Amino acid sequence: MADAGTPRRQSLPFLLLYALASAGGAIAYVPFLTIWLPGRMTQLAGTADVQTLGYVTFFGAVAASAGGIGFGWLSDLTRNRRGWILTGLVLTIALLLVVPLAHNIWSLVAIIVAWQLTLNMMLGPLAAWAGDLVPDEQKGLLGGLLAFSPALGGWSGWLVTWPGLVSAEQRLVVIALLVASAVLPVLLLGRPRAFPDLTAPPPARAVGERRRPTGPAVRMWLARLLVQIAEAALFAYLYFWFRSIDPGMHDNEKARLFGMALTIAIPIALAAGRWADRNDRPFVPLVVAAAVSSLGMVGMALATGLDAAKASYLVFGIASTVFLSLHSSQTLRILPRSDRRGRDLGIFNLTNTVPSLIMPWLTISLVPGFGFDALFLLLAALSAIAVLLLATMPRLR
Repeated sequence: MADAGTPRRQSLPFLLLYALASAGGAIAYVPFLTIWLPGRMTQLAGTADVQTLGYVTFFGAVAASAGGIGFGWLSDLTRNRRGWILTGLVLTIALLLVVPLAHNIWSLVAIIVAWQLTLNMMLGPLAAWAGDLVPDEQKGLLGGLLAFSPALGGWSGWLVTWPGLVSAEQRLVVIALLVASAVLPVLLLGRPRAFPDLTAPPPARAVGERRRPTGPAVRMWLARLLVQIAEAALFAYLYFWFRSIDPGMHDNEKARLFGMALTIAIPIALAAGRWADRNDRPFVPLVVAAAVSSLGMVGMALATGLDAAKASYLVFGIASTVFLSLHSSQTLRILPRSDRRGRDLGIFNLTNTVPSLIMPWLTISLVPGFGFDALFLLLAALSAIAVLLLATMPRLR
């Protein structure tokens, strides 16, 4: 422990290994869900592949939500984050390797649901582990490092689809090896400094007193949900929007633009996180990022040419990635109970899964009659509400 008055610091090697492990989750699901699974679904379901993929997405989201809360809570009770992370890693890899053995739709759905549960057996305790070990003075830096996760997830998809490098039959094996290489180092080599105050039990409650979520926690949850709805809509429909702007735009150019946004966001998130730590202004970068994200969507709604569309998307993509990365770490600051950190983070994880259930209805309601412009303006308004929620938080200073 640091001396009184001296800023507390977790070791940089541990923070780097932790960020790599967090990226292992994105490496596990991004290429698998966006590249391998749709292709396999077409093989098994034929012309019903889109509808069947919708069922898989729905049941997978339910399993991910339940797994995040349940396994986070179990890691709270057992106080053994490493054990749950390792078990989840082993089972996740095992199910990845078993997936090709599914030769009908329902066996594939069952394996995907089980895989979502085991993936969150790893990710839920992993997220809570950061709350146990990273002091508030470094949560901005942690958020900046977490920006590597979506980028590495995207790069892994690029790697396993590189022509001639990995055969289609070997892709899941390579993904499994990449996930293990990302997560195992922190479990085997991580030597974090202990901060007992971060895991100290909360004060005893008076008889009959009920604990309720704190105001900052509710605001942070709602703000992330609103931004994630926009992120989910763009992730799902970016291809169709660019096609409506320029039907001749090549798929590789769309993928490159997506990867560029994730990559540029890394140094910006690191700089913003370090600024927040040095100035003790943890929520200011979140407000700025959400505001810029909203402006990016307004630009997308107004864009009539391809260059303006690409520039507006880059503004949105970079800002939203910065927001989500920094939000993940600063959430740890405002959770009310250290002894229920894993469970509470599982509840926060609902902001990642619920948008997948909300977004299709927004799109179906708006795009056919009013076009993408109306959808983007609505999403910009939702992000603007997130700005107001965070800018008026009592802890903002």
